[in-house]
Amino acid sequence: MTARRILTVLLAGAALVVVLVVSGVLDVELRWRANDASAIELFGEKKAESAPPDKPFWQNGKDGAAQAEVPARASFADLAEHVSPAVVSVRTSKTVSGPGAGNPHGGQNPLEPFGGGNPFEEFFGKREFQVPSLGSGFVISPDGFIVTNNHVVEDADKLVVAFKDGKELPAEIIGRDPATDIALIRVKSDKPLPALPLGDSSRLRPGDWVIAIGNPFGLEHTVTAGIVSALHRRNIGAGRYDDFIQTDAAINPGNSGGPLIDLSGEVVGINTAINPRANTIGFAVPIDMAKDVLPSLKDAGHVTRGWLGVVIQRITPDLAEQLNLSSTEGALISRVDPKGPAQEAGIQRGDVIVRFGDKPINEMEELPRIVAATPPGVKQPVIVLRDGKEKKLEVKIGTLQEGEEVAKAETPEKGPASFGLRVQELTPELADQLGVDEKRGVVVSEVENGSPGEEAGLRRGDVVLEVNQQEIKSPGDFRKSLEGKDKALLLVRRADNTIYVALKRKAG
Repeated sequence: MTARRILTVLLAGAALVVVLVVSGVLDVELRWRANDASAIELFGEKKAESAPPDKPFWQNGKDGAAQAEVPARASFADLAEHVSPAVVSVRTSKTVSGPGAGNPHGGQNPLEPFGGGNPFEEFFGKREFQVPSLGSGFVISPDGFIVTNNHVVEDADKLVVAFKDGKELPAEIIGRDPATDIALIRVKSDKPLPALPLGDSSRLRPGDWVIAIGNPFGLEHTVTAGIVSALHRRNIGAGRYDDFIQTDAAINPGNSGGPLIDLSGEVVGINTAINPRANTIGFAVPIDMAKDVLPSLKDAGHVTRGWLGVVIQRITPDLAEQLNLSSTEGALISRVDPKGPAQEAGIQRGDVIVRFGDKPINEMEELPRIVAATPPGVKQPVIVLRDGKEKKLEVKIGTLQEGEEVAKAETPEKGPASFGLRVQELTPELADQLGVDEKRGVVVSEVENGSPGEEAGLRRGDVVLEVNQQEIKSPGDFRKSLEGKDKALLLVRRADNTIYVALKRKAG
């Protein structure tokens, strides 16, 4: 075969292949290998972000070389080995007085576990005891700052931190915040300490792997693994700003204050609480919450929080219907402190706060945390719903004083359903007896058992101030306001609380 004919055959074959590939009859896959350097060039290197003007005193996740040393692996062993040197045991002791104080039976005579008199006190009197306690913590900066729980170090007379290598150093309390159960302590070391970077807890999702390291029951540097079971767990009774990460990584007494760590070696939570009736239900404070309070703890030893001066409540479907709201999102204002920032800003009772600053308020519980994190004196835009329309206001945040609430939450009784009430005039004598300062409204004198009013949560002694946002001055006003209506929105004063109640008649 001549060279010309060979070339012709090859060209014809190549043309056939091209036709088959284009038509989809023939599938061709091309592969090539690239080394790590070329792979990095392909996707581009991440440029280091410039440091903010007020650089934190801890190391943030993905800031530097610390994360590069913890590559993703199939086992937790290398991760645990890398982070464990920065996890510490926090040993405290406090002085208590009383008979039997400090024994493992909670201060009672072990022969009398249910309480009662103590015959030993008659002979020996009350004594002072040093009660030891144990918790966990983790180093967040090479110069010795350590994070733990407030309840671990509260009222401690002596504080010692033990490291994995056996070294023990005395520690001092720099700052405490009981509201979030976070404490900052410090040790002085002659050489830099291994520190853990703080991650971003807002990126967590249920199902993410995490590990917990701590000292449960004195078993130092115990490593447990699990997943993030849930986020934003609230109202578990640990504090007013509950917003916990729930995990099934085993957490026990002694783990308090230890880190919850993601697979990048970054701290995403502070192990804080457990459900004693469950096997693996533990709760951790999100590290983002800690980042909000740590600078104040370092600089001032305590946290100064913002104050709005309102009483809020959750919006139920019945309340949403009565207020002509399209959803139950937001925080309903049931009372405005006459001396608070909200009053000065023009926020009114009956307003629904749907946005504070740049953050939407989807649930009532979100508002107190957002307000608390706002520095006093800062002006923030607030969007409220009033008469079905959005209204933009500006509030200058005040300073939360001891005994006050950022934005106090009052939730009415469950079960708004219908009527069934008797009322009487609110006299000065009755107002004095009921402990209210109102000079208007009517007093609920009777609520029938099983009646619509009882199901709505109304009680004898409640003062009805408004019906359908119209002021009530007499029993006659009250009767007229309900005539011919199957439902009504009541504003009720009960002791120091003012709440809205949705009233609805039973069908049939």
